[in-house]
Amino acid sequence: MSIRPLLLAAGLALSACSAVQQPPYGYASLPSDAVVGAGDPTRAAIISTASIFADPGRVAGQPAVAARAVANYEYLAAELPYGARWREFSPLVGTEMARGQQEMRPVVGIAPNAPTQPVVDSLYAASRALQAGDQAAAERILSNPIFPAGGAATLRRLASLPPMPAVNVATSLAVQELRRRDSDPGDRGGGRGDGRS
Repeated sequence: MSIRPLLLAAGLALSACSAVQQPPYGYASLPSDAVVGAGDPTRAAIISTASIFADPGRVAGQPAVAARAVANYEYLAAELPYGARWREFSPLVGTEMARGQQEMRPVVGIAPNAPTQPVVDSLYAASRALQAGDQAAAERILSNPIFPAGGAATLRRLASLPPMPAVNVATSLAVQELRRRDSDPGDRGGGRGDGRS
C-alpha cells in the first residue's frame, strides 16, 4: 500500500480536527475599555455576565450596560470553549455557552450567523455612544446587517432584557468553573486569554 493515501487520510483527519477547534462565529477580543484599570478582561466578563444574567431586570432601562453584557457574553462564547487559557474548564461550559448564545441572539436581535468580533465591536461602540449621551449615534452604530431590526429597536430590546434561562445557566457555570480553577493550587493561569496563547 502506498504511503500517499495514508498521508492524505491523515491530512483530512487533521483538517477535520482543526475545523472542530474553531469557534463557529470566529475568535474575538474585547476592547481596551472592557475593564477599568489593569484587571483581566476575561475574568471580569465572566463575573459580570453571571451577575447581570442572573437578574437582567437589574439593568432594565440601562441599554449601555446591557450592550456590554451581551458583547461580553458573545466574546465568552468564543473564548471559553476554545481559548488555551481555559482548558481546565469543564467542556459543559462550551456546550452551555453555545446554547445560551442561540437563546440570546434572537432576543437581542443579532443576526443568527453574525461573526462574533463585529457583534462585540458594535455593542461596545453603541455603549460608549450612550454613555456620552448620544442616542442617535448609538442607533446609527446598531443600524447594520448584524442587527436586522435596526438601531432603535435593538436599543429598546437591550433596555428591557427578559430572563434568559440558558444564558443564566451558562454564565453561572462559567463563574463556578472560574472559582473552581482559582481554588486549585496547581493552577497558575497565564496566557493572553484570547484563545491564541
